[in-house]
Amino acid sequence: MLDTLPRLTAALADRYRIERELGAGGMATVYLAHDVKHDRKVALKVLRPELAAVIGAERFLAEIKTTANLQHPHILALFDSGQVDGTVFYVMPYVEGESLRDRLNREKQLPIDSAIQIAREVAGALQYAHEHGVIHRDIKPENILLHGGHALVADFGIALAAATTGGTRMTETGMSLGTPHYMSPEQAMGERTLDARTDVYALGCVTYEMLLGEPPFSGPTAQAIVAKVMTEKPADLIARRDRIPPAVEEAVLTALEKLPADRFATAAEFANALDGMQTRSIATRAFRAAPARTSRVTRVVALCSTVAALVLGALLFRAGRSPAVPVTRLTLDLPDLRVNHQLYTGSAFALSPDGSQIAYIAQPLGAPSRLMVRGRGDFQPREIAGTEGADGPFFSPDGKWIGYSSGQKLYKVPVGGGTPAMLSDAVSDVLASGAWLPDGRVVFSDRRYWLVSVPVDGGPPTDVLEPGSRVNALGFPTAVPRKDAILTTVCNNNCTQMVLVAVNLTTKVVDTLLVGGARAWYLADGRLAVVRQDGSVMAGEFDLATLKFKRLPTLVLTGVQLELGIIPEMSVANDGTLIYLPADQQGSTATVARVDRAGRATAVDSSWSDRFSSMALSPDGTRLAVSTVDRGENILWVKQLDHGPLTRLSFAGDLSYRAAWQPGGRNITYVSDQEQALSHAYDLRADGSGKPVRRFPGDTSQIDEVEWSRDGRWVVYRAGVSAGFRDIYARRAAGDTARITVAAGAYDEYMPALSPDGKWIAYVSEESGRQEVYVRPFPDTDRARWQVSAGGGSSPGWSPSGRELYYVTALDTLVAATVVPGTDFRVAARQALFSTGPFTLLPFHRAYEVSPDGTSFLFFMRTRASGTEANRLNVVLNWFEELETIGKEAR
Repeated sequence: MLDTLPRLTAALADRYRIERELGAGGMATVYLAHDVKHDRKVALKVLRPELAAVIGAERFLAEIKTTANLQHPHILALFDSGQVDGTVFYVMPYVEGESLRDRLNREKQLPIDSAIQIAREVAGALQYAHEHGVIHRDIKPENILLHGGHALVADFGIALAAATTGGTRMTETGMSLGTPHYMSPEQAMGERTLDARTDVYALGCVTYEMLLGEPPFSGPTAQAIVAKVMTEKPADLIARRDRIPPAVEEAVLTALEKLPADRFATAAEFANALDGMQTRSIATRAFRAAPARTSRVTRVVALCSTVAALVLGALLFRAGRSPAVPVTRLTLDLPDLRVNHQLYTGSAFALSPDGSQIAYIAQPLGAPSRLMVRGRGDFQPREIAGTEGADGPFFSPDGKWIGYSSGQKLYKVPVGGGTPAMLSDAVSDVLASGAWLPDGRVVFSDRRYWLVSVPVDGGPPTDVLEPGSRVNALGFPTAVPRKDAILTTVCNNNCTQMVLVAVNLTTKVVDTLLVGGARAWYLADGRLAVVRQDGSVMAGEFDLATLKFKRLPTLVLTGVQLELGIIPEMSVANDGTLIYLPADQQGSTATVARVDRAGRATAVDSSWSDRFSSMALSPDGTRLAVSTVDRGENILWVKQLDHGPLTRLSFAGDLSYRAAWQPGGRNITYVSDQEQALSHAYDLRADGSGKPVRRFPGDTSQIDEVEWSRDGRWVVYRAGVSAGFRDIYARRAAGDTARITVAAGAYDEYMPALSPDGKWIAYVSEESGRQEVYVRPFPDTDRARWQVSAGGGSSPGWSPSGRELYYVTALDTLVAATVVPGTDFRVAARQALFSTGPFTLLPFHRAYEVSPDGTSFLFFMRTRASGTEANRLNVVLNWFEELETIGKEAR
């Protein structure tokens, strides 16, 4: 934004004089400006550049013209809009006052009369807009301004314009349309056509928060909130604030009904109900709805928590009949099944369509992975020869072939064994997966993270969607019984937010099916089952004609393991067989270990293990900043080494990780999405006191790695998280903080590592077609460049003296390169230290630290649960019968 602001200021000088920044949100940065012609203050909003690029400036501006005609005393008007060199702006009145969010932050709960007045005024604005065909789609306290004791609704139609012009491509920017706390169930499911009842639901949430001090549903992550929106009922109001009139409670709870048909049809009806003027019987609701709320939750809990025999008995009792084939539960142990990993791999197993065989990835500790197959009648699995490095298996529709990835290549191999045949050499090595379509194509994500297809006999890949409308589908494409459609999962912000979408291959339309959906399976009984990031499974009848759920899906299962919170370990066959890795049987994935130069590892604290995603050692070596993964949320902690306490530092956003210690060790800089937009760099006291402060508030790029120079003069960071957009930059910590380019171009650059004396910067680039480690002088990075690794290399790190540069080879060996002092960088020798096979390495960020004395390293050492439990799958036979019973209860 800093780069475009001078041009925008100059271009608009004769119309608007930009004075200062007022704030930044998920969609735009807001400036206070002076309207030169009319001599008045205005709020000039500048759409985020990456958002404008995805949407298209002309299309966005054409859409918001419809909102300029909305003239209502409780609607903030749209004065003007336009673009300058692709930078989109729109102008609204400047309101001297505060937002409803500001007031709620100050007062928590509002007086009942004030809350009702604000709700009625907002309802009046909504009613007027709805009558003119405009749905707001993003009602929340931040968009309700308070001026002169009255409410003004801002940003009318902006979310609609973004949805209409950007569609599912919004996910590429890290922005979702709608805020989880106020998002209706149908909006969370991605319904293309939303009506007035969506705004009524959101206003119900806002009213609920004004009265009780918190929204009806909350949680640690966006996914957790959406899960509650989809499955839980809000708590009653009067039980928590007994002075709330019964008519108000009735009105709010009616506005919050899951099904749109059960809500008020209009905002005016909601306003009338708040005044007790609605004709619907309060007594009837109290008698009918409240018991239903308790009963439904009780049934869901019972279904999700009882053991196998009790579940089956409950199903038989509720159905009132014996199923033709009983639901049967059992377990299956798979030796060396790859579990508890921290790489962005594909799922570890898949069932054949008829349920008779399971293909899975076996990976003995320290050995390469390989593809195994076990038949239902076999005691022992058999290895498929020639499949070293296999990942993400999937079956052909006839069950005769298995597709899989290895490295960045896609293969197929006969189920009975044989020579693997390569189908493509352009496969993404992130979330490896594929879908074998009935028409003889395999769909997968390539190295650009674009969705492509290739013939099953091999050939050049073809883009599934035109480049102008591409979806960054990082994995898990799913075939459905339509030749012109597939389902896939779209990730943003490093998959902290996942969205299940349907892709029409003919019309190229991409529709959202479920926010927080990690992977889907189309079932032979006509349902769609979706694993969400919290490990729960939703299922519902699916309309193949519209590629939509026929009604809200129902919670049918909990406790499915998702590696890293994003990789579902589950599969379903056409005969109704379900297999999944249960999350409650998983031991911790890793422990922090000290490793000497010979590779001998000792746990730092044997009682401490978790699902780690990054580490940073303090300058004095006494503390370790780590991030852990819990259901898609990355949480930042500081651990006193070796056996000291573990202190949580992050409490906002879904992503808090990749910390870097500032010189002196009092503060850290870390990456977070706590502003509910893109991830940025934040400074925080290492003891957890104080609040995070954004380091580069004017830099709108998405930051994903940070690195401090030893003298504290420089901050190096990597921007971008998508393929082809990862680049490395640096800024001085004080004085002239203008951004300089370290390494940027058409290929990805990441993992920056500054030498202790600040003269050199090592990093990883994919410019050769694979990862290699390079070094440049710093800060004069354009002067020279030297390649350090050969045949593949990543994860560069320096010894404390700067005389050695460490990196990991493509064969998972840690190498120490001896650096010769001088004006140019030169490596005198390379020594292989030890295999990194027992340890966890992460993509796009170094996952080890060097001790201050240079004699040892800290690594995440893989752990296993005791016995065979880590490799034990749950198997449910005739699962469809159970789904039918649950579905009938839900209806």
